[in-house]
Amino acid sequence: MASIEIKGRMKVKTLQKQFKEAFGCTLRIYNGKRFADSVATLASLRIKDAKVEKGAELKVVGHMKCGSFENKILELFGIKTQVADPNDEKLAPNDITLSKAGEL
Repeated sequence: MASIEIKGRMKVKTLQKQFKEAFGCTLRIYNGKRFADSVATLASLRIKDAKVEKGAELKVVGHMKCGSFENKILELFGIKTQVADPNDEKLAPNDITLSKAGEL
């Protein structure tokens, strides 16, 4: 089963590329209400009030639900994300797995 590891020092474009390769769906990463700059690190996007662990890491697997993944990223890294279909046209439902989102 596909999996990726996420670390705060990763760049947005690196995470999005690995996410797409592993699960087939698109990962939208935000800086406030706008899309994040592709060369920004995840740590630099942290929401100001977020109480996150320094040096946090997350292993993501395909059977994780989209909503759970988005919540975990917000909790661990203080970053807002959304999982979208492979063509980045619509958001994936929160109750399906990341692997299923890649099949939308």
